[in-house]
Amino acid sequence: MFLKTEDGAVINAIHFKTENPKGVILYFHGNAGNLSRWGEITEFFVEKNYDVFVMDYRTYGKSTGKLSEQALYKDAQMCYDYILERYKKTEIIIYGRSLGTGMATYLASNNNPKQLILETPFYSLADVAKGRFSLFPTKKLLKYDFPSYKYVQDVNSPISIFHGTDDGVIPYASGIKLFNSMEQKDKVFFTIENGEHNNLIEFDSYRKQIQKILL
Repeated sequence: MFLKTEDGAVINAIHFKTENPKGVILYFHGNAGNLSRWGEITEFFVEKNYDVFVMDYRTYGKSTGKLSEQALYKDAQMCYDYILERYKKTEIIIYGRSLGTGMATYLASNNNPKQLILETPFYSLADVAKGRFSLFPTKKLLKYDFPSYKYVQDVNSPISIFHGTDDGVIPYASGIKLFNSMEQKDKVFFTIENGEHNNLIEFDSYRKQIQKILL
């Protein structure tokens, strides 16, 4: 499907639907690839009887528009509003993966979803930019901050974080730093021993905890 923004950009997205869903997961993907890859990855959640909505960011795949941090935030809100017209607020789970955790955290801070799940998150993009330039899709993103540590303080939903100890893209320490900055009581950090940046789904510890969260 395609959603048109106020500034004339077009956002390409996939809306998976299953019979009698438990709810919907609004999924913000990582940097590498586009919906031709992430559509398949998010089917993991469809198998758990959840509808899933996943968008491509501006300049990714078939999405168009001028790229900026604020534009990404606005596009995320537009997708949330689209979902909110079709589901109850108590049915919406926001899920962020890698680069997408910045948008997911911002969105959860301005809305009140059922919960926020962050996979391989960062304290801020600037926090990992020093030696992790492979994270960025373009050099323009080096100007962006994505200060998750600021936005997460305003999240009122339960927060779950997953991070692998051997993450070579976003250091495990950055995820811990974000978690320790949170003042919320309803938060949990799942350490995936030996987990890397792109393979947490292969670990029983991740799958078991996700299964519990999505009951």
